[in-house]
Amino acid sequence: MSTPLCTTLNPNVPPVIVGAGPAGIRAAQTLVAQGLRPILIDEAARGGGQIYRQPPPGFSRPPEALYGFEAARARAVHDTWLTLLPQLDYRPDHLVWNAGPGWLDVLHGDQTQRLAWSQVIVATGATDRVLPLPGWTLPGVYTLGGAQVALKYQGCSIGRRVLLTGTGPLLYLVAYQIAKAGRAHGVQVAGVLDTAGWGGKIAALPALLTQPATLGKGQYFLAWLRAHGVPVHWGVQPLRVLGQERVEGLLWRDRQGREHRTEADGLALGYALRSETQLADLLDCRFEFDALNRAHLPVRDPAGRSSVPGVYLAGDGAGIQGADAAEWAGERAALALLEDRQGHRPGPRGQLLEARLARIGRFRQGLEQAFPFPVRWAAQAPDELVVCRCENITAGELRQQVKDSGAPELNRLKALSRVGMGRCQGRMCGVAAAEILAHASGLPIDQVGRLRAQAPIKPLPLMAQAAQADPANAAETD
Repeated sequence: MSTPLCTTLNPNVPPVIVGAGPAGIRAAQTLVAQGLRPILIDEAARGGGQIYRQPPPGFSRPPEALYGFEAARARAVHDTWLTLLPQLDYRPDHLVWNAGPGWLDVLHGDQTQRLAWSQVIVATGATDRVLPLPGWTLPGVYTLGGAQVALKYQGCSIGRRVLLTGTGPLLYLVAYQIAKAGRAHGVQVAGVLDTAGWGGKIAALPALLTQPATLGKGQYFLAWLRAHGVPVHWGVQPLRVLGQERVEGLLWRDRQGREHRTEADGLALGYALRSETQLADLLDCRFEFDALNRAHLPVRDPAGRSSVPGVYLAGDGAGIQGADAAEWAGERAALALLEDRQGHRPGPRGQLLEARLARIGRFRQGLEQAFPFPVRWAAQAPDELVVCRCENITAGELRQQVKDSGAPELNRLKALSRVGMGRCQGRMCGVAAAEILAHASGLPIDQVGRLRAQAPIKPLPLMAQAAQADPANAAETD
């Protein structure tokens, strides 16, 4: 285990929460209830996170249209956020782009400041897990999450004829949301192409039945899509995005090996979600490979404590479990912070939350069985496929680099090829690069490592970089 960054609690420094999604908001609520005034930092303009993302002020669509079955839950989270605002040091439109022992670098507009922390709850959420395919850089190709943001935040569809491919529950949710919202506006869902087979979904039913309400929602989405004429196919292999100047469709292979062409002017793709772990990495949290998530994740105890004293992890940023679990994890992490701050032992509420989170684990295993990662993707990826679009690095270049250098680890491959050195810092290409390296080297995926986080976590404006280069121009706060 690495040397802890922060070992001394300073009661004069308020707790900091990074992320105002379900986990962050419930954590803030728990701390406020105990008389604290935490600092709540969020990239978005309004609280709610990705799943309960709020539209701009004046947006007319009701919550039922935006969130469907989750409208009541979204209202509850938003109402809690609004009620808490007078009792928080709330900082919307702020990006934590770097971190170190007892400090966070925070960007607002083009100004950056250094914020002190003694205890920090990291609730950074998740983003799409992407596996590229030929043509994925064409205009009109989005991630599933990107298509959902356009729909929730601006009421926009990514096309008039939209095709969705990949796997995971989000695939069906976004298809349902686009199809339902677009019916009155001439938007059509051309199809849902799931790379996972139907047999795995049947085999996963015993585990999925541990959360019957959630399972019921998924079944409803599928039934609604089929009842409204949306083609749904399982066990497919996406082959190539069609089009020259922008997306015109998709070439894909069905489970019998037959090729098909489906026309579309918007394509959304994604393979479930991946945790946003960069901030936990910069805070020097210890990571271990998690087979269920097929990723290296920061280590935490059942209460949310990381390997670094004073750093707590909550929500999908520490492992994908869903919105309900994120709320429970946010509250539990805040209780752990209070226990450490006040020297108390865990109480009944903390034990109840830990039990709930443990039960979610069985359901999560069922989801992975129903929507497995396409482990053959790397073997099927053609050499000319662009894996890292920022640096225009192809699968063939990565394979050749492994062959020539014997690069056994992902950061070594990054140094040799520049994969993951662009704007996204590997957030989009890291999963695919690791899969290519594992296949090319013959190593198990858990042995090829992970891309280490580098500051800035996300791109900064030039003015902010200039201020950071001159410490006299960078604000520092306690």
